[in-house]
Amino acid sequence: MNTFWENDLVQTAAYYSVVVLSIIVFLTIFELVTKYKNWDEIQKGNMAVAMATGGKIFGIANIFRFSINQHDSVLEMMGSGLFGFILLLLGYFIYEFMTPKFKIDEEIRKDNRAVGFISLVISIGLSYVIGASL
Repeated sequence: MNTFWENDLVQTAAYYSVVVLSIIVFLTIFELVTKYKNWDEIQKGNMAVAMATGGKIFGIANIFRFSINQHDSVLEMMGSGLFGFILLLLGYFIYEFMTPKFKIDEEIRKDNRAVGFISLVISIGLSYVIGASL
């Protein structure tokens, strides 16, 4: 049975499954902390929300990419991916705190694409820093 789990295709399927499930769970958590409904806003054509959500998806996947490269087991990969997600979420709150002149969520909900783009870049940039440190 050990050779089954050591098969590259089985490991790839396991990593893929865990990451897809994690993206769904983590996006749900992001949905709870934002003041707008991601998929409702995207359905309306809100590009700022689409960019911010896309950055989050890329950021989560990128953290897991680093995690897969650094760990030998799915369990270790999940642990460091969860830690990375927590740091990414913390980065979201810091971004909100560092912009006292306006509220990030309100601007993104109003389709302020400049704020959505900066949100995307912050998520992607932080994911590289977080991933490299895993």
